[in-house]
Amino acid sequence: MIKGLLGQKVGMTQYFSENGIAEAATLIDAGPCTIVRVKTSESDGYCAACLGFGDTKKLGAVLKGQCRGFGEFKHLREFRLENSEGVNVGDKLDVSIFQPGDKVTITGVSKGRGFAGGVKRHNFRGGPKTHGQSDRQRAVGSISSTTTPGRVYKGTRMPGHMGHERVTVRNLVILKIDVERNQLLVRGAVPGAKNGLLLIDMSKGRSK
Repeated sequence: MIKGLLGQKVGMTQYFSENGIAEAATLIDAGPCTIVRVKTSESDGYCAACLGFGDTKKLGAVLKGQCRGFGEFKHLREFRLENSEGVNVGDKLDVSIFQPGDKVTITGVSKGRGFAGGVKRHNFRGGPKTHGQSDRQRAVGSISSTTTPGRVYKGTRMPGHMGHERVTVRNLVILKIDVERNQLLVRGAVPGAKNGLLLIDMSKGRSK
């Protein structure tokens, strides 16, 4: 049984619980997804199901072959399975596989921040703001030693590209499910910007 879906982030909103408490929540368009391929241990070395999600106007020949005539999907992603029994190519999945209160793991791509300095990227405090240091307030400072080792160590925290990384958030609770609209309401924030692709997997979340 596949306990995962592909979705698209709609945005954040508020959810009022039965006690009247307002909670921050994220609205997600989840599914419907179509199983376009099933991998088995005998043929591929592991068990997985490839899901197709989203429509696209233009699709390359390679992706058309992978979709196997079930549609023209914008996104194709794999979900690992313990076994492939009962999983058939062509089956469709929607939000009904989840229940309110389930804990899920959601993976997405964080917002890109472009080129950022050390203060913004690594929370450096910067240099002194007095004693003639007119241009060192947001500088990184020393990044290496002298003759030995004579180079900058790999992994040194420096200015560079910030964001646009794969981020996973675990144990997010599903607050509400709308089967007619194929939407999920999840407590808290999920990675990425609006309309970003999300992988929603319950197998990695801890059960209640």
